[in-house]
Amino acid sequence: MMGVSDVEVTIMIQENPYLQYFCELDQFTTKKILDESSLTNLRKRIGIKFFKELEKNIIEELKKKKIIRSRGMIIDAIVFPADIKYSTDTGLLNDAREWLVKTIDGMSKKVGKQVRTYKRIARKIYLNLSKEKSKKIKEIRKGKKQLLQFVKRNISQLKEIIEEISKKGNKVGEEVRNKIAIIEKIYKQQREMYKEKKKQIKERIVRLYWPEVRPICRGKAGKKTEFGVKGALTLVDNYVFLDKVENEAYSEAETETVKKQIEKFEERFEKKPDYCTGDGLYGTRENRDMLKDMGIRDAFKKLGRKAKASEESKKDYKWKRNKQRERNRIEGFIGNVKEHYKCGRIKYRIEEGNEIWVRMGLIAMNLRTAVQRI
Repeated sequence: MMGVSDVEVTIMIQENPYLQYFCELDQFTTKKILDESSLTNLRKRIGIKFFKELEKNIIEELKKKKIIRSRGMIIDAIVFPADIKYSTDTGLLNDAREWLVKTIDGMSKKVGKQVRTYKRIARKIYLNLSKEKSKKIKEIRKGKKQLLQFVKRNISQLKEIIEEISKKGNKVGEEVRNKIAIIEKIYKQQREMYKEKKKQIKERIVRLYWPEVRPICRGKAGKKTEFGVKGALTLVDNYVFLDKVENEAYSEAETETVKKQIEKFEERFEKKPDYCTGDGLYGTRENRDMLKDMGIRDAFKKLGRKAKASEESKKDYKWKRNKQRERNRIEGFIGNVKEHYKCGRIKYRIEEGNEIWVRMGLIAMNLRTAVQRI
């Protein structure tokens, strides 16, 4: 809620007697009692299950206090961006090359061997390309080809050094081997894209130090492509819940996805929603038929030509129009959780850190809504 980092949290505990009492300390101390890394380790240990359970308990409390009305559901999907710089193919290859060169320099000393990595030439090529304001396609392709050659050479050089170290009876850490595997995958993907002149590839890695992040095309003005995770959200009586989150892009309007969101609603409130609405993308015939079969009223715009309006159809039209206006609320809540609850920049790089970060932001926003109602 306060938007503070782990470092700031530890400083606040060190300075604030109320927080120390909350943490069950017997007496006030000015010594540092908690390291910021402890918070990261705690999140790793408790995992995503804890936050899902916490959300479940909060919903039960909201139902008990009767400060949530589970009538209808409004659905939408959004990309939660990761805290990374805008990724380019040449930038990614250069990051991989720099890590390889740094590792080669460190390990070559252990075997008493000098390795020619051509790091100065490679860096000069990358800097000359990145400094150009208007880059031509030929120049980008030429630079990419050169960087691919440097990366290929450095991978084979590092593997040879690791082999020599292993022969001497020394072990190379699992972290280094995992990073090499990621770089090899990056090299294969970029080589394939270069040779076949493709712009897309399955499971494309865009960040060396965060390989789970994927590019997701949204087509929004000023942000055609975002790098992060895609989440399917449900708004129920001004409370927002996360139904699905994935690294890979998916169509939020698929009948299977909408069905799962309805099932999640049933899990939370032990009943089906009275109605379901979303933007025009969700109003497919398959989704309408599915909602009809489930006995849920849809609030999508009517398909086909306008027929002569009866009294019943006029009422239906007005109701759907009002629900479509209500649908705009979810856009406001998405903007709020991104701006004020830090979901506009995901920073956790631990396992399932993306989902933990988003769920924490939504929990904080929902708790504030609950407190205001109480």
